[in-house]
Amino acid sequence: MEHSPRYIVLFAAAVCAVCAIFVAGSAVSLRDRQEANVRLDVQKKVLTLAGLMKEGEDLSREEIGERYSDNIVARAVELETGNYAEEIDAANFDQRAREKDPETSHEVPPNAAKVMRVSRHAVVFQVSENDQVKTLVLPINGKGLWSTLYGFLALEADSRTIQGIVFYEHGETPGLGGEVDNARWKALWKGRMAFDDQWQPAITVIKGMAGTPEEDPYRVDGLSGATITSRGVSGAMAFWLGDNGFGPYLSKYRSERGI
Repeated sequence: MEHSPRYIVLFAAAVCAVCAIFVAGSAVSLRDRQEANVRLDVQKKVLTLAGLMKEGEDLSREEIGERYSDNIVARAVELETGNYAEEIDAANFDQRAREKDPETSHEVPPNAAKVMRVSRHAVVFQVSENDQVKTLVLPINGKGLWSTLYGFLALEADSRTIQGIVFYEHGETPGLGGEVDNARWKALWKGRMAFDDQWQPAITVIKGMAGTPEEDPYRVDGLSGATITSRGVSGAMAFWLGDNGFGPYLSKYRSERGI
């Protein structure tokens, strides 16, 4: 049985409308679960960098939440001044959403990380032991070859010694730039120095192989065949440890502790 063109158009429009309603409804109903999963993933990454959870360790949501709440405090800071912003709910802070809003962000000068805008505030994760800060975990990002790499950098209590690094989202080429996920490469960062003796950002990813952390504290092995991704990681370090990133906060942190 043949149908008129009008019938076909109306039928197709009806199917599209039903599908749109279904998709929209699913997105709304799953939003809370998606946001909870994002928070859980952040907690897992921070716990792993803090040495409070082994990479790949199978823990329940409850165990992750308990271990996180017992050891870690998330605090919002104003990047320009380095002051804490206690009025901001750090637990539900969405830095990437704020970066897109002109009311809560600002443009930054050209930089190697190719960051265009930053939120006026960001969240730092303080890992404490006996009421003393043991580790600082900072969110970082920078442009690689194909994507923006989003991750965390962990610094020891001296705010200079690197404890670890992880990238939780990127679209780099598997086997090349995607090697930022390689456990062997990530292990090379531990014990390196984020800043030089004048507290200028110094850590960089080189082309080729670096020495040991003791012999070559400011350099990390490059990613083979992924020069642009390596430069992106170096750019992210320079930017987020500098004046337009967490530089003012880290300076204030050191001053308060007499470092």
